[in-house]
Amino acid sequence: MKTKKHLLGALICIPLLFACEALGPQEPEEYELLDGPVEDLNQAEAKRFIEGDKAFNDQIFTVETGLGPIFTGTSCVSCHAGDGKGHPFVKFTRFGQGLPGVKNYLDQGAPQLQNRAIPGYEPETLPPGVPHADLIAPIVTGLGFLDAVSDEDLLAMADPDDLDGDGISGRVHWNDRPDYVNDRTGTISENGKYITRFGKKAGMYDLLQQTADAYNQDIGINSFYEPYETYSGDKVQPEIDRATINDVVFYLKTLKAPLPRDQDNPDVIAGSTLFESAQCIACHKPTLRTSYSPIVAISYKEFHPYTDLLLHDMGPELDDGYTEGYAFSSEWRTAPLWGIGLAKDSQGGEYYLMHDGRARSIEEAILLHGGEAQNSRTSYQNLGQHEKEQLLTFIESL
Repeated sequence: MKTKKHLLGALICIPLLFACEALGPQEPEEYELLDGPVEDLNQAEAKRFIEGDKAFNDQIFTVETGLGPIFTGTSCVSCHAGDGKGHPFVKFTRFGQGLPGVKNYLDQGAPQLQNRAIPGYEPETLPPGVPHADLIAPIVTGLGFLDAVSDEDLLAMADPDDLDGDGISGRVHWNDRPDYVNDRTGTISENGKYITRFGKKAGMYDLLQQTADAYNQDIGINSFYEPYETYSGDKVQPEIDRATINDVVFYLKTLKAPLPRDQDNPDVIAGSTLFESAQCIACHKPTLRTSYSPIVAISYKEFHPYTDLLLHDMGPELDDGYTEGYAFSSEWRTAPLWGIGLAKDSQGGEYYLMHDGRARSIEEAILLHGGEAQNSRTSYQNLGQHEKEQLLTFIESL
């Protein structure tokens, strides 16, 4: 028989139970996360996404599993925490090329500095006076949409001779590509060169090249696609199977696009108008469209990355003297702005923006824009303080 004391105890426990539930950790909203698959993958695609996710986020390489002998990181996630932007603490250095099409220092480890080594080996050091740039890893979500934009659309956005007289002369990067990549639908070539679009200088053709190169240059893992060891230059047996590489490529292709936030906020709405009037949209195109993709979920889709994937001259302040492919050292690919407001989540709670993380706020990043973006920078500087805050609020909502 229950006593009054037992009943009182039970009654006290009931509200405590609900209180504990209320005080427990809340699931983040979908728009607060960068990771996760695109909608409408079929069962086989969803399974492949999971396999790629495991390889990208869970696999940490050791000496026993092929790490090195020289490297910059031990896993994909070491630079892309939560599929987000990297931190200067895990920056990587590219070096050796100062002029378009002229590759130097290949016998000294160029184009990437491997600053770490397994026992028994010496890490690379930067040759004195060599052209170089420090870089941090980009957000990797939404890449499948960028990959599926047609070459025709990129050429339509380009204006290399500034024929419209707006001071902006974005151009595609006509570059070499490795033999192992395949044409995407509607691939356009010119004099043996192809339009490349990934990387800070838009030097990579597609996500297969980007992935195979990252395993090789970042982790020292050789594959069927990139079989040459970074230390000796010798061709060696693959240390990772083709299926894993291709699963990671599929994972990157099917990561969802970053979701905007606070779109009903009056300051966000006003900031969007200011962003357009300052001509920021001339390079940071709000809307693009994919062409055909064998992945139905990203085929013929409209999306909002705020980039044109083109090279632009950003002026002397951002000219590190280093380049890749046939870009000039002052040229950089327009960085997609989607997900920028979530960048801090993978950067320790603070912003590290631009190619090397030198900008510690969105405003500082704007003020580093020169060259073709000088007029937009000036437009921002001429805004009143409240308008500046609205524009920054809009960018942070992306």
